[in-house]
Amino acid sequence: MTVLTDPATDLAPRILTGERRALARAITLVESGRADHRAQAAALLDVLAGRGKQALRIGLSGTPGVGKSTFIESFGMMLVGQGLKVAVLAVDPSSARSGGSILGDKTRMERLSREPMAFIRPSPSQAQLGGVARRTREAVSLCEAAGFDVVLIETVGVGQSETLVAEMTDLFILLMAPAGGDELQGVKRGIMEMADMILVNKADGDLKAAALRTRSDYAGALRLLRRRPQDPEGFPKAVAVSALAEEGLKAAWEDMQALAEWRRAQGHFERRRAEQARHWFETEVREGLLARLHTDPEVRARMQALGASVAAGHAAPAAAAAEMLAALGR
Repeated sequence: MTVLTDPATDLAPRILTGERRALARAITLVESGRADHRAQAAALLDVLAGRGKQALRIGLSGTPGVGKSTFIESFGMMLVGQGLKVAVLAVDPSSARSGGSILGDKTRMERLSREPMAFIRPSPSQAQLGGVARRTREAVSLCEAAGFDVVLIETVGVGQSETLVAEMTDLFILLMAPAGGDELQGVKRGIMEMADMILVNKADGDLKAAALRTRSDYAGALRLLRRRPQDPEGFPKAVAVSALAEEGLKAAWEDMQALAEWRRAQGHFERRRAEQARHWFETEVREGLLARLHTDPEVRARMQALGASVAAGHAAPAAAAAEMLAALGR
C-alpha cells in the first residue's frame, strides 16, 4: 500500500469529493519542479489512478486570434447547461527571457469562471515545445479524479509539436478562422492529419460567407487525406461555427460525442488510452535519465570529462556517448 506524505495525504480524499480548492492545490503540486514535491505528486497520482470517472479529453488548438478563448467559454457554457462538469486547462505562453506568464484566461472567460460546474486552470507553458505545460497530462488525471465529465486543453498555437496534445487527449480539434483559399496552403499536412475535426470559427455577420467557403476548402482537403482506421465514415470533418453568436456548437458537440462513442464501440478508444499511458511512461523514464545528467554530481563530472575529450578531438562522439551510457547502466 502506498504511503503518502503531507500534503498529499490530505488532498486525495478531498479531490475525490470534487473539492475545487484541493484540486487547485494538487495541480500546483504536480507543476512544481522541486524534488520533494515531485515525490508527493507521484504518490498522489498513484493513489488516485483508476478512481473518479473517465472524462472525455478534448485538445483544442488554433492560430492566435482565431477566438479559442471565446469558443471555449461558449462551448463550456453549453456543456454546463447540459449538466456536465467541465474543466479547462488553458496553457499560457511563458516568456523565454523571464519565464513569466500573464495567465489571463480567467479574465477572458469571465462567464465560465463563475460557473460552479466549471473549473478553469491557466498554467504557464514553461517554454515547453508546442505550448503544452510539462505536467498538463497529470492535471488531466487530477480533473478526472475530481469527477469532471469533459476536460478541455487549450494550447498556445499551431505547430508540429502539437503532437504532444494528441498524446494526452481523446479528440484533437483544430480551430481555424475564415480565410482565402491561399491560407489553406499554409496549414501543415501533419496538423491536418492529427485533427479529428476542424471548426471554422467566426461564421457570423460579414464573415459568415467567407467562413462557409473556408469550411468547404478544408472539407475538400480532408477528403484527399487517407481515411484513418479509428474513424467512421465522414470523419475527420470540417464544420462552421460561431462562438460569438453561439451557433453550430451543439451540432459540433454531437459530432464529437458520436466520434468518441464509435471509437469506444470499436475498441479504438481504450487501445489509444493504453498507448498514451505507455508513451508517457517512456517519456518519464527518458526525462528521469536526462535529469540524472544534471543532478548527479558523479554523472555530471563524467559528462564534462567526456565532453572535453570529444571537444579536444581525443574521442569520437559516438564512442564517448557509448561510454557514458554504459556508465549510466551500471
